[in-house]
Amino acid sequence: MQKHSRIHVAGHRGLVGSALVRCLETEGYDNLLLHTSSELDLRDQQAVEAFYAAERPEYVILAAARVGGIHANNTYPADFIRDNLQIALNVIDAAYRHGAKKLLFLGSSCIYPKMAPQPIREEYLLDGALEPTNEWYAIAKIAGLKMCQAYRRQYGFDAISAMPTNLYGPNDNYNLQNSHVLPALIRKFHLARLAAIGDMTGLQQDELVYGPISEDILHMLAVRRYGDTLLSESGRKTSVMLWGSGTPCREFLYVDDLARACLFLLQEYSDEMALNVGVGEDVTIGELAGIIQAIVGFDGDVVWDAGKPDGTPRKLLDVGRIHALGWKARTGLEEGVRLAYKDYLSRL
Repeated sequence: MQKHSRIHVAGHRGLVGSALVRCLETEGYDNLLLHTSSELDLRDQQAVEAFYAAERPEYVILAAARVGGIHANNTYPADFIRDNLQIALNVIDAAYRHGAKKLLFLGSSCIYPKMAPQPIREEYLLDGALEPTNEWYAIAKIAGLKMCQAYRRQYGFDAISAMPTNLYGPNDNYNLQNSHVLPALIRKFHLARLAAIGDMTGLQQDELVYGPISEDILHMLAVRRYGDTLLSESGRKTSVMLWGSGTPCREFLYVDDLARACLFLLQEYSDEMALNVGVGEDVTIGELAGIIQAIVGFDGDVVWDAGKPDGTPRKLLDVGRIHALGWKARTGLEEGVRLAYKDYLSRL
């Protein structure tokens, strides 16, 4: 891949896509094809066909997807499976037919069976039932991965796939209706800290930037809404309520590390097996909450709602294959959370 190669980063404004752009530009790649979803709807087959026919990118990184946490997956299953299937089908096929030299498809660790042996090896794919709370997204991602394998086998198209673990970092989604666990925890603890010190102006600014604060969250924070104004409820202590038991284990990868892994794989890897990308270490959600609570600076109570779903009990990727190729993550969890929270604050 040359510095002037035409590279289409699909989904460049998202968490992963923006990290890819940072990484590629830092490394001197200066011919990036970047279009917003309003400029190029990847679900629209005709629009994608026209784009690839005109631009003919040499390399494609497919990071675009409809994503969300447990709540979003449960609430919008049709949207998740339809949109992600359409994106994968349209981009992979158009990239092949219009002469792309290589394509990298980004899957997700959620495509593995719910009860897969730990740590999860690449060959465990399709070896058991999926986690029900995100099976719609997972099935679409599995289809994209298999499409890459099929196009490689039948047409010789150099399509590769990577399966990153849970991601976080700059430009994450902090909307509490559809965010993932780590950014949701950052925002909840930040809101709780503001409420605890009585900074209602700060709460209102946060709502403007990161989306609505629901009434149940305001109640947890001991705050009431009066028209357009937020007021603290005198005498009530701020607390943070978190979903589940706090016992499930998760692995978290700083998104800029994933971007470096993607560039590494584009340069060094060509095979049909989708490779895991992670750090090889996990923490409980309770431990993660403690790390974020300390970094944000909230010293109030944490209450666990055991009536809410935990999801998969444990999800740790075996990263032996990508380590053997020469890539490893650089950013530790505490360092990464500090960087993510710094980015969060910079947007307020």
